[in-house]
Amino acid sequence: MARVDFYILEQAKDTERLTFTCRLADKAVKQGLNVHVHSESSAQAQQLDKLMWTFRQDSFVPHVLAENKTDQPNPVVIGHQQPDKYEADVLINLTAEVPAWYIGFERVAEIVDSSEQARESGRARFRWYREQGCEPQTHKIG
Repeated sequence: MARVDFYILEQAKDTERLTFTCRLADKAVKQGLNVHVHSESSAQAQQLDKLMWTFRQDSFVPHVLAENKTDQPNPVVIGHQQPDKYEADVLINLTAEVPAWYIGFERVAEIVDSSEQARESGRARFRWYREQGCEPQTHKIG
């Protein structure tokens, strides 16, 4: 059973959500974990690709867009479709739905901003995980 963590952000800005995604991916990589970031769209994946280079002055998170993935190992893969293989330990889900293939990961991170729409879909995902037998943990991020 996957460990599921909900990160509840105080901000409603998408840039805050994406910056937090970079921070979370960076932390996981430093712990020796591989990450798959499931974005809402190709455009959001491209935005994250750029942000991984610039979200902090002193950092770079080694990553690749799923569409450019090679056989070389990459600690972070960013994509908006189901991966061909589950080579990651952590799934960071940025979509409003739980991917049916989440079960292939040891950990799932759901990032929810403070907009009403995001909170509603976050609550629905939280309930869904509980119905599947998971015990999601929540973390408020200020």
